[in-house]
Formats: sequence, C-alpha cells, structure tokens
Amino acid sequence: MRILMTVLLAGFLAGCASSVVTDYQSRTAFSDYTTWAFAPDQESGGFLSLDGQRVREAVARELGGTTLKRADEAEADLLISWRIQEEDRLEQSGVGLGFGFGHGNFGWGITAPPPIREVTEGKLIVRLADRESGEVVWQAISRRYLRETQSPETRQRIIDEVVSDMFSQYPPELN
Repeated sequence: MRILMTVLLAGFLAGCASSVVTDYQSRTAFSDYTTWAFAPDQESGGFLSLDGQRVREAVARELGGTTLKRADEAEADLLISWRIQEEDRLEQSGVGLGFGFGHGNFGWGITAPPPIREVTEGKLIVRLADRESGEVVWQAISRRYLRETQSPETRQRIIDEVVSDMFSQYPPELN
C-alpha cells in the first residue's frame, strides 16, 4: 500500500510540473507596459505556417484576458515574436536481442542493441521585446514538443496548453 501511494504521489507531482521555463530582465518595470503587437517578419517565407497561425491565435487569446491591449506595431510598448525550433534526437524503440552460452564460471554472449531512429521535434520559444530599446525583456521556452506525426487537433491542443502556461507566468513576480 505504501508503494502504491508513493507511485501515485510521484505521478501527481510530475503532472504538476510546469511545461515551460521563463526568463526575464529583473530591472524591467513590467507594469509600465500597456500595449502589444506582433513583431514583423515572423515567417521568412512570406507565409505564416499552420503552427505559426495556431501560435498567433493562442497568444492573442491569452493576452486578450490581461491588462495589455493590442495596438499597431509602431505604437506598441511590447513586440511579441515566436519561433518553433526544430531539434533532432535519437530514439530507441523495441528490445535488444541477445544469446549466450557458458560453462561454469566462463561464458560468451552477443547482443544486438534495440533499433534507433531519428525523430524531429519542435519546441516553442516566445519572446517579448521592448519596442523602443529592441531588447528582449521576457521569454518562455516550452518543455513540450511538437512532433511531425501529431494530428492537427493534437498540435492545436498542445500549442494552446503551452501558450496558456507561458502567459500564466507573465508578468513575472518580482521580489
């Protein structure tokens, strides 16, 4: 019974862990910012990607519930940019195989490692920059990844959850 409770508690605590990491300039007076706009040239190809559209909608929805108001780029206090940074990682799947033989204290064995495949994932990075100085004053980086194989609905749900978690930590609590 004690082991079951320990496992349940560990699972609960893992579920409560934040899916984003934030950083900010501690000297920034975040209460001075009242307006925001998206930074220009978010996508280099001239078109906004499907995930870019999802991020843009999620950010606008999250900021719509704050004291910040949307403004034209030339008049905004904060400019918001984002990118989805692709990362490749190796993933083992399956089970390694092996066999061996021996007699007494001596033996031989051979094994084959599990199959490895390369997986491309994307993590979301959102930055808020002071329009006048051009300096980033706050940023959030997702710990959850978008994968190539996810359905559009799953990608939308993940982006919505991550962006919501990001802006739940804005403005930062300054000590």
